Amino acid sequence: MKKFLFLLITICTAQSYAQDSTLIKSKVANAITELKDFVLLPNDANNADDIDTNLYWLRKKFTERGFNSSILETEGLPLFFAALPIDDNKPTILFYMHFDGQSVDISKWDQQNPYEVVLKSKEEDGWKTESFDALNDDINYNWRLFGRSTSDDKGPIIMFLNAIDILQKEQKTLPFNIKVILDSEEEKSSAPLPKAVRVYRDLLKADYLIINDGPVHSSGKPTIVYGCRGITTLSITTYGPLRPQHSGHYGNYAPNPGMQLAHLLSSLKDTDGRVLVNGFYDGIELNEATMAVLKSVPDNANEINTNLAIANPEKVGSFYQESLQYPSLNIRGLGSGWIGKNARTIVPAEATAELDIRLVPESDGNRLKSLVKEHIKNLGYHVMSTVPTREERMKFDKIVTIMEGNVTDAFRTDLTNPFGNALVKTMESKFGEKPVQIRIMGGTVPISPFINELKIPAFIVPMVNPDNNQHSPNENLKIGQIAYGIQLFHAILHSTVVPE
Repeated sequence: MKKFLFLLITICTAQSYAQDSTLIKSKVANAITELKDFVLLPNDANNADDIDTNLYWLRKKFTERGFNSSILETEGLPLFFAALPIDDNKPTILFYMHFDGQSVDISKWDQQNPYEVVLKSKEEDGWKTESFDALNDDINYNWRLFGRSTSDDKGPIIMFLNAIDILQKEQKTLPFNIKVILDSEEEKSSAPLPKAVRVYRDLLKADYLIINDGPVHSSGKPTIVYGCRGITTLSITTYGPLRPQHSGHYGNYAPNPGMQLAHLLSSLKDTDGRVLVNGFYDGIELNEATMAVLKSVPDNANEINTNLAIANPEKVGSFYQESLQYPSLNIRGLGSGWIGKNARTIVPAEATAELDIRLVPESDGNRLKSLVKEHIKNLGYHVMSTVPTREERMKFDKIVTIMEGNVTDAFRTDLTNPFGNALVKTMESKFGEKPVQIRIMGGTVPISPFINELKIPAFIVPMVNPDNNQHSPNENLKIGQIAYGIQLFHAILHSTVVPE
């Protein structure tokens, strides 16, 4: 791998980076039109036909901009790859985004079709639907586009394409080779990605990786993120009677799996939220320089707590950014018997807890799962990976079935990386303020396969508003963020840098 020391040879003047406001607004208008068309294509990765339709659309749009594109087959759904003509004398940036989206529950949305973009303006008591005709030549950057994947992650793809339009209109000579890889199963944990990156290693070869996913910092300031936590999962099931039993006849006699599970789960963490599993936090060390970076992020603890409606946060770390530097153990779902109007007077047959473990680079997902299983064994449980037979249920006093999910590793790029420094300077020059620099973010992006296989540094440069409701009903994208994204892509793509 070639090593490039990227130095900004001149701090570009505001005039050199500034775009004619008319041109920017015209590209924003064009981006809105393209985004409406793109979002109109359902993109649930659970439906292969959805993905095929989106691939066809992407190929058309990238080809129009002069990209050579390919559909990369995987063990799952295909990936989309595109590249401008390659010059071996230039370093290469690989951009990663995804075009699949979370499934939708139409009943929870404030619009009839979550795939049909709706324009809205903010009112004191909510949102008012606006006509797209109202945009005309005067685009209100505070208005928003509501629809599935407007922000996560079709919006950034459209911003990228429209930034390319501007560069081509200006006839800019790019100092980089540009490659793009678009994931079709990011919302399903990108299980085929590690093998696919190995198979297509030569095609994907690059010097730097930029990920355009997720929101900017809650302050709304330009943001660069140097890493993200990984994830793995555990499903834990305890057992009572073979079938649900009448609680009057068998209460006090048949073991209750819900109670067993409650005791088991309560042993995993203390009342302050710290994990009690031996060795769970091993390897985490935060020196003064690192703490200074964490404290430089302009988080507002009172605002965070107010938004969450909590009196006090857990005590893993003394503030929000510090808490993200440690692996977490989370109960993401619980189930046993029936609840609400369907509640029944029974001793349930089983109880299940779904756990997720967020990882940091110092923690190995398989090791942490093994530590949790060992902890449960030490509580006296017979641990299995299958549903117990009648004979096994009668043999062992306490049985638990633990099913393990895949591991998506965490990653973190050094804060002193030269290309990272160049990105910071480019953003600072473009927007007139130093970007928020985040050491590691809480969410998971499946980037470790690229880092492990291609041996390149990676940076997350988010584009969308922090209150975009990603993964939730009423997902939205602020129009001002489209302008921001187009300008930022433009600045990054034609930054003047020299090799070492």
